[in-house]
Amino acid sequence: MPNIDEIRRALAGYQPTLAKQQERAASVALVLREHAERGTEILFIERAEKEGDPWSGHMAFPGGRVDLPDESPEEAAVRETLEEVGLSLAGAERLGRLDDLEGRNAGRAVGMVISAFVYHLAEPGSLVPQESEVREAFWVPVRELVEPTRQVRRAFHGTGSFEFPGIVVGEPDRHVVWGLTYRFLEVFFRALGRPFPTRWVDLEAAIRDRFGPE
Repeated sequence: MPNIDEIRRALAGYQPTLAKQQERAASVALVLREHAERGTEILFIERAEKEGDPWSGHMAFPGGRVDLPDESPEEAAVRETLEEVGLSLAGAERLGRLDDLEGRNAGRAVGMVISAFVYHLAEPGSLVPQESEVREAFWVPVRELVEPTRQVRRAFHGTGSFEFPGIVVGEPDRHVVWGLTYRFLEVFFRALGRPFPTRWVDLEAAIRDRFGPE
């Protein structure tokens, strides 16, 4: 699996596909660190159960809506990371930006564009989850995300019997990355030249046939 130097070089040459600015926007931060024994790790959060949040309870990256006056998507990602897990990205190394993605909830479009920014924190310090937003936060070795034994296909809450690809990053019945976060990981690994064997884009037609464009 690539180390920080390899990720830095790959993202430096990556040209993300950006969406037109929309009224509703959000952003996330993919935060990386180097661990002496576990190699490159990436930070995940388990979102708290929250009424009105389309990604309530999901595995995710720190982030949220762009909703302050004159706030940019990247500024929102930095602010939300500090608020949600207590990590300041002010002195972090910005490694790059990924493709913008359309927000979807259980396969249905929610009329929102989400941006993603990748950072390296040499010494991130302790995680301090914001209880109202984050149930749990932890680091996962990047190499584990492509292990065949962690790749699953499951139906999730609100998706009926339709099965989506996912990655087990903790407890098998609780910590499964799917949906938006899986899609950002797919973009991330494609940018590194290591595409996922199961691509979300290959499912787009089936998703639209099942859930419709809206």
